[in-house]
Order: sequence, then structure tokens, then C-alpha cells
Amino acid sequence: MSEDMDDADGRLARIERLLQSGERGLQPAWRRATRGETRWAVTTVMLAAVALQLVLPHRLVLLRPVWILPVLELALLAALVASNPRRVEPSTVWWRWLGLLLIGVISLANGWSAGQLVWDLVHGIGGQDAVPLLRAGAVIWFTNVIVFALWYWESDRGGPMARVRGQQRYADFLFVQMQSPDMAPPDWEPEFLDYLYLSFTNATAFSPTDVMPLSRWAKMLMMLQSSVSLVTVGLVVARAVNVLR
Repeated sequence: MSEDMDDADGRLARIERLLQSGERGLQPAWRRATRGETRWAVTTVMLAAVALQLVLPHRLVLLRPVWILPVLELALLAALVASNPRRVEPSTVWWRWLGLLLIGVISLANGWSAGQLVWDLVHGIGGQDAVPLLRAGAVIWFTNVIVFALWYWESDRGGPMARVRGQQRYADFLFVQMQSPDMAPPDWEPEFLDYLYLSFTNATAFSPTDVMPLSRWAKMLMMLQSSVSLVTVGLVVARAVNVLR
């Protein structure tokens, strides 16, 4: 009797493995449960965003002394990395809220800097030298690219932890590999660098390129990024040209 039970259990295990392999073959990786992406890319880019804030002129910084916000951001980032150093994988909801708080702080700081720069340029303040002006504009522009890349990454299909579980069927962004799965490896799914590329192209072209927004919030977020980028680049370049003349 025990041998029959062992054979039955073995057959059941083999059937389950076959069903799981069949499911993996039918569904693309971005629609099923997978391992979380490695953390190095998003951590490196966040560190770059913190470092860029230290390059800004003091008049464009949200809080004084200028090191307060970077220290806060580094503390939040250190907590996130310590929770799961190697991969971005499902954890408690508190870690997701901590990540959103970190992105929100970086967004607030850069939004303040961008608004202050526009205010100064409109009122003729701090734009007498082209080099510092272009440097400040470039720092804000690049930080803006990072900020929106983080928001896209953290929001698409519920965020990276929800994407690992394969919880949401419908995507907010349509990547080329989703339309032509034969042009990508079978285990392909969007990771942070894909969203960083999306943010960069949207900030330079002021419109979608090869990644299309599907949900309404994705369209509004891309429209907001294009608007901020257009205003920043337009005012800074125009003022710099006038100074050089």
C-alpha cells in the first residue's frame, strides 16, 4: 500500500511540474510570477539623484543646510537596501510605502528647485552667468529624468513587488517586447533601466517613442514630465543665449 501511495504521489508531482512548465510556456514572463530584478540599477540611480542635489546653488535648495535632505534620502535608501540587498522582491507593505516616501522626497526637492529656477529667470535673478545657469538647468533636468523613471517603475502594474507576483494582468506601459515576444528572450520583463530609458526619451522628445502609455494615469504622468522638461529647457537655454550675446 505504501508503495502505491509513493507512486501516486510521484505521478502527481510530475503532473504538477508539467502543468507549471506549460503555463510558463504559454504566458510571457511579465505576466507570471518571477524572481525580482536585481537592485543595483535603481540603487545606483537613486544615489546619483542624491549627489546631483549637492551640486545645485544654495538658493535653489529646498531646506538649509543643504545636507539635510540628502542625509534623509540616504537613510531611507539604506533602509530599503538593508531590507533586501540583492533583489527587489515582495516584502511587507511598509517597505513599499518607504520606497514611495523616498521617491516623493526626491520629487519634492527637485520640483522646488525647478520652480525656484523658473521664478529666478522670470524675475531676472541669478542668470547673469551662462555657465552656472546651464549647469543648474542640467542638474534639474537630469534629476527630473530620474524622478519620473522612479515613478514609472514604482507604479506600472502596481510596482516592482506586484509585478514579481504577476498580480495585474493589464500593463500601464506597452513595451516593444510585449508586442513582439519573438524578438526578446522568453524570460524578458521590464526592469528599472527600461523605465529610465522611457523617462529619458519622453524628456527629450516630449512625446512617447517606442513605449506607449496605456492607462490614463500613465498618460498624465508622461504629459507632466514633458511639460516640466519643456519649460526648464526652454527658459534656461533662452536665458543662456541672451547672456552669451
